[in-house]
Amino acid sequence: MKTVIVNKEGTLSVKEIPKPKYGPKQALTKTIANGICGTDVHLMKKAFKGITEDMYPVMLGHENVGEVVEVGSEVKGLKAGDKVLLPFLDADPEYLGPYESAWGALSEYCVVNDAAAFAEGEVPDLAKAQCVIPDDIDPVDAVMLITFGEVLSSVKYFGIQKDKPVVIYGCGPVGLTFIKMCKMVGASPVIAVVRNEAKRRNALEGGADIVLNSTECDITKEIRTLFPKGVPYVVDAVGSEEVVNDAMGLICDRGEICCYGVPRKEEMHIDFSKADYNWVINFQQFPLKGEEAIAHDEVIQWIREGKIDLKDYISDYFIFDDVIEAYDKALNKKVLKKGIVVYK
Repeated sequence: MKTVIVNKEGTLSVKEIPKPKYGPKQALTKTIANGICGTDVHLMKKAFKGITEDMYPVMLGHENVGEVVEVGSEVKGLKAGDKVLLPFLDADPEYLGPYESAWGALSEYCVVNDAAAFAEGEVPDLAKAQCVIPDDIDPVDAVMLITFGEVLSSVKYFGIQKDKPVVIYGCGPVGLTFIKMCKMVGASPVIAVVRNEAKRRNALEGGADIVLNSTECDITKEIRTLFPKGVPYVVDAVGSEEVVNDAMGLICDRGEICCYGVPRKEEMHIDFSKADYNWVINFQQFPLKGEEAIAHDEVIQWIREGKIDLKDYISDYFIFDDVIEAYDKALNKKVLKKGIVVYK
């Protein structure tokens, strides 16, 4: 099968490796689609926590939707033909070659756990979010369910409340999803901060009540005019030291800066001179998979009720043969919403 590798230089290449092995409590999946994520871009830039320089080359990709094609001998909850979220590919130097795994889901075949095959208390954390996709959900667009599950569970973890204002920095697929999820839990008003006209339009179409362009106005002045005492929540959906420091001037006493984007570096200089005396910085880089699973069920219900259209959050589809070009576009910020690599 083919898999996508980030080489030591940060470039991408497609390599041939064997199909993965799978255990008795696992299933083999044939990939349907894989989402392009900001995490992938960080990995290409060799700037992701836990993936060190000496680990490269690494197998890329984690937003996978696959179809079950074979099942292990102890599998109970999966069958051939099931469409599932979050199959992965572990590193296996003996069998798959000299590649580490950065989840490895940009592969033609992957592996998924069967939560039902494990005893209570022994279910792997990832298995909790490796959900079967209902038949009424398009399996390609279902890639967006991963982002929705992560973001909704994070909104709940951050404690964003009904009728409370929230400021959101970032208007890519994650930022747009935060706008939607904050609206769905009743936060008001939802204020998006963007840097260009295309992002402004996306934010308004995505449901933001107010959109501020940071290249055209003083964000602190605008927010403090609307909320003289500051706002209780600022979401950093970018992963930026600059955003965190800007947010210090926006939050109220005991306000919270909610960091979801993965920072480019593993250290930050925090200037809290503009903040009140009491504040919180809360990082959530890996939502708990059990929480994602709960959020997943809510998202499916909202889709069925017509409150969410997955296509609203997708801007580009690429075939696997064009995967290098697809990631080049993502690296150069030419994919405005979610980009999805589709397999034959």
